[in-house]
Amino acid sequence: MATTTDAQSLKSLFHSLGLRSTGARIAVYRALSDAERPLTHAEVSAQLEDAGFDHATIFRNLNDLAQAGLVVRTDLGDHVWRFELRGDGKQSHREQHPHFLCTDCGHVSCLPEGAIALKRVKGTPKALASDSVVVQVQGLCDTCRPQAGAR
Repeated sequence: MATTTDAQSLKSLFHSLGLRSTGARIAVYRALSDAERPLTHAEVSAQLEDAGFDHATIFRNLNDLAQAGLVVRTDLGDHVWRFELRGDGKQSHREQHPHFLCTDCGHVSCLPEGAIALKRVKGTPKALASDSVVVQVQGLCDTCRPQAGAR
């Protein structure tokens, strides 16, 4: 699914999925489109604060976009939902891809293709070959690792 952020194309896309095209929905979609990593509700809200959209409206739109299949909602084990566009053509947002979660600062990044290789070997569950496998790696990011050594 190619990403487009011009208002008319988004309006057509939303209508084709049975969604109303509102200023808030377009703004939320654009915020996710511009992101290089999955964003939390709080991060999207902070980006759109000056536009006057309230937190509930942003949350409702994130969930509506996820239910419509335009957005992937992921919990990386820290009980915080993160949102990113589904298959928008960016390397960082291909359909199934691993994420890295820093256990110190909470920063999340999309790992590049090939960073994690899954291989079926004897005894591996068949689900490993399906599209529903979620891989997440946790550790210290490049910023936090040097600080951890100084503690």
